[in-house]
Amino acid sequence: MEKKKVLVVDDEIDMRIYISTVLKTSGFEPVTTREGGEAIRKAKEIRPDLVVLDVMMPGEGGAETYRELKQDPDLQNIPVILVSAVKKDSFLHYLRMLNARLLDPIPPPFTYLEKPVEPEDLAEAAKAALAT
Repeated sequence: MEKKKVLVVDDEIDMRIYISTVLKTSGFEPVTTREGGEAIRKAKEIRPDLVVLDVMMPGEGGAETYRELKQDPDLQNIPVILVSAVKKDSFLHYLRMLNARLLDPIPPPFTYLEKPVEPEDLAEAAKAALAT
């Protein structure tokens, strides 16, 4: 059986290694990138089964990358797990404010995990996202 591909997007190399290791030991095939623009290009190229995305990144941050993923007809159905030091309530407030201006609202992520993330929580979230 082919392993499910998970695109891991985080600007911090330590987090990319940590998340990738958790995913790999959980039976997934992680593919990493360090910033949002590259993440969109890579997602279009490899068509991942899941995206694990950091919110706070320089340049095109995770919130903007999430918006782009969910507004792209070819990528919008890929489940996204957001992983961030930003509190979940803060991100969801941002999303509500953004959606107030949009005709086609952006859905919430599959799940939102606050850093530091326990390996079991990340593995369970990835399995749950791919079971749907």
